Amino acid sequence: MKKSWLVTLLVVLMAGTSAWAQKKSTSSASTSYGTGIGLRAGGYSSGLTVKHFLSGKNGVAVEGLLTTEYKARGARLTVLLEKQNSIKDIKGLAYYYGAGAHAGAYRGSYYYREVRYYQKKGRTYYYTQYYEDDTRYVALGADLILGLEYKMPDLPFVLGVDYKPFFEVFDGNVGVYNDAALSLRVIF
Repeated sequence: MKKSWLVTLLVVLMAGTSAWAQKKSTSSASTSYGTGIGLRAGGYSSGLTVKHFLSGKNGVAVEGLLTTEYKARGARLTVLLEKQNSIKDIKGLAYYYGAGAHAGAYRGSYYYREVRYYQKKGRTYYYTQYYEDDTRYVALGADLILGLEYKMPDLPFVLGVDYKPFFEVFDGNVGVYNDAALSLRVIF
């Protein structure tokens, strides 16, 4: 499994570098680009990221994330519509914001319960009982995103950092979660 991720990453990097070398944009001050493909490493979930700017110079992009959580056995697909604006004082730096939705499927959940097992001298002692559920669940939700992105002037890479809170309905439970991540994309 690790070898396939490494091979995929190397192919994407080589393809991006060759496409960038052929295209080589004339304006290096612009923070928008055609398409970027890379990896996203987050505190809650990590995976692949693809960001594509729509035609025109309005700074609107569509970003797709295919991620998995660290403890969950499954995956989530997120689609975000983002608006990107340049920061004029720093060449290549931009901020972006947007919203979107996600759907995912997970197998199993982990939970625990504290059980009292004895009481001595006015103190109660507990032990923790862990449970594992092996049922498949579907999760749906809404996402927001706010981030900074730096387009490296002489290299075909974009480095980004973002904060992405999301709302999720999972097996009848509702939760609001926070995720922050670092992304590295090869641009075409």
